[in-house]
Amino acid sequence: MQSEQFIYGYYFGAQTSSNDIHQLEQLQNDKPYWLHFDYKAEGTSKWLQEQSGLNQVVIDALLNDETRPRASVFNDGILISLRGVNLAANSNPEDMVSIRLWFSKDKVISTRHRTLLSVKDIANELSIGEGPKTPAQFVSLLAERLIARMSGTIEEIEDKVSEIEESILLSSNYSLRNELSDLRRQIISLRRYLSPQREAMQQLLSEKVTLFSSEEKIQLRETTDHLIRFIEDLDSIKDRAAVSQEELSNRLAEQMNGRMYVLSIVAAIFLPLGFLTGMLGINVGGIPGADNEYAFAIFALMLGLIVSLQIWVFKKNKWF
Repeated sequence: MQSEQFIYGYYFGAQTSSNDIHQLEQLQNDKPYWLHFDYKAEGTSKWLQEQSGLNQVVIDALLNDETRPRASVFNDGILISLRGVNLAANSNPEDMVSIRLWFSKDKVISTRHRTLLSVKDIANELSIGEGPKTPAQFVSLLAERLIARMSGTIEEIEDKVSEIEESILLSSNYSLRNELSDLRRQIISLRRYLSPQREAMQQLLSEKVTLFSSEEKIQLRETTDHLIRFIEDLDSIKDRAAVSQEELSNRLAEQMNGRMYVLSIVAAIFLPLGFLTGMLGINVGGIPGADNEYAFAIFALMLGLIVSLQIWVFKKNKWF
């Protein structure tokens, strides 16, 4: 349930919809719970500072605007920062949304500013008495859903690269260069956040973390494997996009070279013709054939012979 002070609040393990936390003042610390805040909302900083009982380092991390995916063991809990793709309307998926969590055996405190659909799904399940039953299950389920929602975005990027590869075979134009540049930018942005997220997931699987059961460790390991596969897919797509961009550049360069070659041939043919016509076009005395009525025809025939000779020389040297 949403309030002025926090976004969601639920007790874990309840079998009915009565697990909603309506007021922070009535929070029962003897039950495992999850509190979800907007770190920019009024009251969040005050509650964390005065009533959460968390270490100042943890509080600063939960309120930090800029975060990098990580998982750090701290006293009796784990400070986690994860990111998910931005699936909001009119947004760029590579503009990833972050969530910060403090996780211990009896509570989860999380903060975010922009909405994450994975978090919203879990909140909806908890509101009807379903979903995770422990804080550890919550963290493993959240990580799994954050990673799972990336598949659609990565598949969409891969499909676009495939379409561009096919378009390059059929035709080459400069608009494809802009599309490839945008795709490579998206891939780089996603890759920049997924790599540290992989490290964070691997940190959760380390022996120092004892808050997860063996079953939850298996779920985290599967989630990590999916994340690694997505990163490998992004690397493969990035290489394909780079090869496609290089191939497109080569094709465009060949087109330009072909046009320049035609222009060079035309210029080479008309250079001597222009020189001769320029010489005979000056208005001074002594121009040969000025008084001969056949002079123009003779001159035109001479120009034709020169062009024929040039074409013969070009073909002999295999210039065209």
